[in-house]
Amino acid sequence: MKLIIASNNKGKIREYKQILEPLGYEVVSQKEAGADIEVEETGTTFAENSQLKAQAIYDMFGCAVLADDSGLEIDALDGEPGVYSARYGGLDKDTERTALVLEKMKDVPEDKRGAHFSCSICFIDETGEKIMAEGKVFGAIAYEPKGENGFGYDPIFIYEGKTFAEHTAELKNSVSHRANALKDLEKKLGAKQ
Repeated sequence: MKLIIASNNKGKIREYKQILEPLGYEVVSQKEAGADIEVEETGTTFAENSQLKAQAIYDMFGCAVLADDSGLEIDALDGEPGVYSARYGGLDKDTERTALVLEKMKDVPEDKRGAHFSCSICFIDETGEKIMAEGKVFGAIAYEPKGENGFGYDPIFIYEGKTFAEHTAELKNSVSHRANALKDLEKKLGAKQ
């Protein structure tokens, strides 16, 4: 079944292809489907933003669509960057945003560096029915970026002793916030049948 991912984020598209294609989905990005739009994320929660993106693409194509909104929430920063993760500090590059986080966290002791990634998925099937799913993965913020894999905040997010950027794609894709949200979605889709 064709499934449009309502995103232009190459890292996110790659992760969804790795996770969903083995399950039988023909995963295409919104750009590959012919939607050259950037949906404005005006929601105040990950769930609201994922619904805005999914609905916009569904309205254009009328086929199955999956959108997510996700981000990093840091305990010591009262949940920042949160829904602003992709545009934190008004900065454009992943490296600039991770540097800003590290600067804000420079005096935070090891035991107070807790953080988690959150992901909210909005899946709209070909009939227009909407299913929401959530996932999280817990870890801590590193003192410096490490690793070459992943994207976004992966080089500073420590999970089981290594940053997400140091882990293999296979491991990250099995434990990430996105993977956990997909497991939640899979459960909900299974319960429908």
